[in-house]
Amino acid sequence: MAQDWPNKPIRLVINFAPGSSPDVLGRAVATPLSQALGVPVVVENRSGAGGLIGADLVAKAPGDGYTILMASGSTMVVVPTLTPKMPYDHNKALVPVAATARLELFLVVRSNSGFNSFADLQKFARANPGKLSYGSPGNGSTPHIGAEMLKNMAGIFALHIPYRGSAPALQDLLAGNIDFFMDPGIATPHIRSGALRLLAVGSTKRSFLYPDTPTLAELGLKGYDGGSTHSFYAPAGTPQAVIDRLNSEINRILVTPAVTQTIRGLGAEPTPMSPAQLTALNAADTARFANIIKQQGIRAE
Repeated sequence: MAQDWPNKPIRLVINFAPGSSPDVLGRAVATPLSQALGVPVVVENRSGAGGLIGADLVAKAPGDGYTILMASGSTMVVVPTLTPKMPYDHNKALVPVAATARLELFLVVRSNSGFNSFADLQKFARANPGKLSYGSPGNGSTPHIGAEMLKNMAGIFALHIPYRGSAPALQDLLAGNIDFFMDPGIATPHIRSGALRLLAVGSTKRSFLYPDTPTLAELGLKGYDGGSTHSFYAPAGTPQAVIDRLNSEINRILVTPAVTQTIRGLGAEPTPMSPAQLTALNAADTARFANIIKQQGIRAE
């Protein structure tokens, strides 16, 4: 079968809403992948439950090379720790195909919020517990855990408002319905336009997009790292030859100028790697997030 593959359209399930960072990355790869394989790559968004709805759909699909998943990093390295009963066997049902980019988090507020620095937000939150709220793409998403990490490490409280994707959360921030957002990279145009203010970068190093903006670690939250890697997966049983072909094509696509530009627009860099390297990276991230979740007593809401 692998020798004849592909001979019909491939279904690409993206497990977050349109406009989210997994959606942006998945669609950026889908068109050139279709051209490389000579068959349509049909994108289908299946969001909800921290990405589990889309992931479960692919996990239970035939392993024939015609259904693949673009998953957020949080779905693979955070959600299993927070979900006592996964709808599929997390360790066996999905196999890594290719990474796309390491997504960092950016702490953003509205420019008219009155918060000109992280210190301003922290001071207000401590003086007014419960008056601030933040949005996330859903329970168990990296922006959710990243914000909870911030709350616990900064000694503040803010109400969590989950959405069905990053884009709806961002729109509610712009509309004034929430107070801050741990942006996975889609807010860049609004930061550049002046509608939003970037207070800090939630990674281990400063962003190339904003070299003058400090990291949360620099601002006192020592060891803060909210990064995760968005990647492609296939159902277990997918022929190794198919996975190898997909990995090769996706790795090549990631470093083409157009796709690299899209990835850099999210404040990230392309991360071409082998399936084995992705497996190792996910294992390391899972251990790191599980330790943080345990230490901070974070629970799925």
